[in-house]
Amino acid sequence: MSDTASLPLTGLKIIELQAIGPVPFAGMILRSLGAEVTRVMAPTDPGLGLPIKPEFDLLNEGKAVWTLDLKKPEGVAALKERLAQADIMLEGFRPGVLERLGIGPDVLMGTCPRLVIGRLSGWGAKGELAERAGHDINYLAMAGVLHAIGHAEQPEIPLNLVADFGGGAMHLLLGVLAKIIQRGINGKGGLAETSILAGTVGLTPLFYGMMAAGRWNVKRHNNTLDGALPFYRVYPTKDGKHMAVGALENKFFRDLLRMLNLEGQIDPTRQYQPDTYPDQIAKIGARFMEKTRDEWALLAKDVDACVAPVLNFLEAAAHAHNQANDYHTVTPIPRTKQTIRFA
Repeated sequence: MSDTASLPLTGLKIIELQAIGPVPFAGMILRSLGAEVTRVMAPTDPGLGLPIKPEFDLLNEGKAVWTLDLKKPEGVAALKERLAQADIMLEGFRPGVLERLGIGPDVLMGTCPRLVIGRLSGWGAKGELAERAGHDINYLAMAGVLHAIGHAEQPEIPLNLVADFGGGAMHLLLGVLAKIIQRGINGKGGLAETSILAGTVGLTPLFYGMMAAGRWNVKRHNNTLDGALPFYRVYPTKDGKHMAVGALENKFFRDLLRMLNLEGQIDPTRQYQPDTYPDQIAKIGARFMEKTRDEWALLAKDVDACVAPVLNFLEAAAHAHNQANDYHTVTPIPRTKQTIRFA
């Protein structure tokens, strides 16, 4: 949508209390949908997260900045006054911090009845870990997710895309937007409270269901979607790069064999027979080593085999398909633009 006025959240005013990771990511998403986002910053650096210069801080790009000392009564009073005109407040403090400042949800609901409060903690409001600090890797570990990702020898860290952004931020956004819809019905705001750990656990029902059905086990690199299957894994290529293969369905597997010229060498009717996996892996792996990644990518482009080149961030930003869909805007550094379209 090129016309800012046509974005669905245009006119919505959001106050985002200083935080790291999922809270500013949520604010970025809301801003990309047209909302006006103001970050409330402490007068001194609280020393949270990784330091980054403002011109490279894409999560906070385009947000207004308001420096305010919430440890002083006049700072709290100024925030309350501003919140009376706001639609949403986002916060990511540990449980009890806002209450100690005198601006907990109970207080704000009394003075700002239409305000929607989006509250995201790390571990949740209850339990022995509630007051503890944590980062994405810790929430992944406690959710059972980190154990499931990686090779057999040890877990691998999937950046901070799963717990911080896929779990925490998306849970927060869903709750906040649901409250905004509810406010449109009854005129009242309210509290949308979740945690990064809750959001991460919320991503896992598929796997618990598969375990109950006998289709998944807790041994890493030994399941359908964790790289154990010959037709759902990453293969190295001649130039030391990689191709990603996701040919789960038999029709795609047959197309994969045709693309690799392995028809007659691998029996597609025995695709899911575990005793064939070592032979499949060896033959598919050897074939991918015969060409470079980009040579395979060119062949895969016109074949429905669920095969894609493994691109780095810079390559992804420059790829013709991503460019055609306006997923990235490249300046001196890759700049990601959220492009959420509505029918």
